[in-house]
Order: sequence, then structure tokens, then C-alpha cells
Amino acid sequence: MDSFLQTTSPVPDFSLDLRGTPCPINFVRTKLQLEKMAPGALLEVWLDAGEPVEQVPDSLRMEGYAIEALEDCGDYCRLQVRRSQ
Repeated sequence: MDSFLQTTSPVPDFSLDLRGTPCPINFVRTKLQLEKMAPGALLEVWLDAGEPVEQVPDSLRMEGYAIEALEDCGDYCRLQVRRSQ
């Protein structure tokens, strides 16, 4: 049981389902949500494959946010990003 707990991702404080949302709107919505959150909080975002998953994580890194996980879930990608301290 302990090994299962170690391999799972942390439970996010907030989540956004942005599947079907075009660039750059998905980045803007992600950034606005992060700005509302407490420092250190974790946001999980569901993004479409292709341009959204290629652009949003890089744009967030350039803004100073820490990308904690990026996982291909088949028909979407799961991004976890932490609000800066």
C-alpha cells in the first residue's frame, strides 16, 4: 500500500478542465486561476494534446510557475502547476 501512495500525484487544491479551449485563452484562464490561489497551492489543468500542451506549460514556466507534472492521459493531458510562494 505504501508504494501506491508514493507513486500517485498529489491531490490538487483546484482544477480546470480546458479541453476544447483554444490558445492563448487556455493559458490566460490558467494564469487567472493561479493568481486567485494561495501561494504554494497546486492547480491541475486538463489540456488538449497538440498546441495547448506544447504552449501552456512553457508559457507558465516563463511566468515563473513551477510545473510539477505533465501526463498524457490518452485524449487529453494532465498538467499540475504550483502557485509561486
